[in-house]
Amino acid sequence: MNKRYQLFSQQVVQWYLEHGRHDLPWRRKVTPYRIWISEIMLQQTQVKTVIPYFKNFIKKFPSQKSLSEASEDQVLAAWSGLGFYRRARNIFATKEIIKKNYGNRFPNEFKKIIELPGIGKSTAGAIMSLAYLDPHPILDGNVKRVISRLLKKELELLKEAELWKLSQEMVNKDDCFSYTQGIMDLGATICTPSNPSCSKCPVSSQCLSAFKVRSVKKNKAVRVKKVIVMNLSLIQTKKSLLLMKNETDSIWKNLWLPFQSGSIKNHIKNFKLTANQKINHELTHRKLEINLKTYSSAKEVEIKTNQTYKWIKKDRIEEYGLPKPISKVIKEL
Repeated sequence: MNKRYQLFSQQVVQWYLEHGRHDLPWRRKVTPYRIWISEIMLQQTQVKTVIPYFKNFIKKFPSQKSLSEASEDQVLAAWSGLGFYRRARNIFATKEIIKKNYGNRFPNEFKKIIELPGIGKSTAGAIMSLAYLDPHPILDGNVKRVISRLLKKELELLKEAELWKLSQEMVNKDDCFSYTQGIMDLGATICTPSNPSCSKCPVSSQCLSAFKVRSVKKNKAVRVKKVIVMNLSLIQTKKSLLLMKNETDSIWKNLWLPFQSGSIKNHIKNFKLTANQKINHELTHRKLEINLKTYSSAKEVEIKTNQTYKWIKKDRIEEYGLPKPISKVIKEL
């Protein structure tokens, strides 16, 4: 290993042992299963947001075996509100593969892990390093930023292959667990995108960008999001809710929603309108304008449709995956 990189990795390990975020729930009782779930949740989502969802998910499914017995609805229900639901569908698909091909034991080889749904090179590397203590590089946004600043190279000018090579050379083979957690923590808490805390950084003495990073002014320009209008009708009896499964390949795929108003217009005359509200919901790249009408029905009726639907008991609604804005409305009924 390059002496400079060796010193860097040693400094990161020492800093993590003294100052790392050891209290994060997935860093206690480390198992391949818990590391896998946390790494999938942390894709595109901040640590503080993930923590309660991880705790809830592990409470419902404490082990690989317990998850193996879960339906897709149950997995989506445990994920409900965290967003980017493809990740939850990937977890379901992965656990089915593990049950079928690996006897409910998470695979311990990089080449097998990277073949699983939703797992790329960096996630597979993190699982190998953290769960199996087998040194592998990772390359998330935090790591890219730390490496580029250490070498004072413009991140935009560094090719992906070059970044992977550098990350590989910096891995601490003596304590890959502390190093991997450490470099992620360093990027998240010290070497931040804006106003990094160079005075607290363990590698500032050899970082070519130390104390030279310009404060990044946030672009005030508002990105115009695509607006999607949804007209939904929520039907309820005293004890149940009428919901349909969204089986289209769109946002909220496989989640349970109220019917599109137009699809049940022939049934509306049998129900009493009790509320009419407009809900604005922001997604990462889109804005939803949901026109939601709520109706009451004296009894559960059959709906003539090709869509999968259910009258779901209100006291069992938490067993089903619902989008956050719909779940919020139902809780307030």
